[in-house]
Amino acid sequence: VQLVESGGGSVEAGGSLRLSCSVSGLTFVDYAMGWFRQAPGKEREGVAVINWSGDYTYYTVSVKGRFTMSRDNAKNTVYLQMNSLKPEDTAMYYCAAARNFDDLKRYSSTYAPFGYWGRGTQVTVSS
Repeated sequence: VQLVESGGGSVEAGGSLRLSCSVSGLTFVDYAMGWFRQAPGKEREGVAVINWSGDYTYYTVSVKGRFTMSRDNAKNTVYLQMNSLKPEDTAMYYCAAARNFDDLKRYSSTYAPFGYWGRGTQVTVSS
């Protein structure tokens, strides 16, 4: 199983980026997908989750209204459109796959019953 993130970079505050996560080695439509991020010195946190069909999404409060997660099941790819970026969005962004949507939604440092992760893509937002 491989999850490969791309699309990170450096932008100024207020700018936009679109992250992609390409998945191989599993039956993509059997999995919910999530985006997570980890800033230096901080714990990894959940950002957004999407169900297998793409018709249900969940966002953490700090990104709601600015970020949009979507998926293309024909391309085995999920996306994270990030608008109105803020310096506090600076982090390494990871995608993950799980059969259970709620497992991704409930993610914490002590609750992560899924093992498919990408290696991350860096997002840096300057003020």
